[in-house]
Amino acid sequence: MGFGALLGAPYWAGRVIDQVDVIYDDGGSIESSRQPVLRDCMVQVDVATQRMREAEGYASTDVAIIILAATLTGTLDTDAVVEVLEGPHAGRWMVSLIERDSAALGWAGRGRRG
Repeated sequence: MGFGALLGAPYWAGRVIDQVDVIYDDGGSIESSRQPVLRDCMVQVDVATQRMREAEGYASTDVAIIILAATLTGTLDTDAVVEVLEGPHAGRWMVSLIERDSAALGWAGRGRRG
């Protein structure tokens, strides 16, 4: 929260939920299913950028999801779900158009409730 105050933006506790592959046996039945991997992070939800609005598949309810890189172990891709644990935008968000910001302080992507 101190970093958010420094940047003038509210960051909320969150986590990235990485889905894991299901393993099937030779007959196509589920052999094992692991629990999703949860990684803590700090998240900001903001208005969608112009680039996000111009991209294919944009909906008027889409938002910008910003994750502070220093608070997330590992990388981020569009297979993950971001869950904001508190604040006005609490809930699960599917992400797309993920990229590092130019200063490499965080990950930014388009988010949609899901």
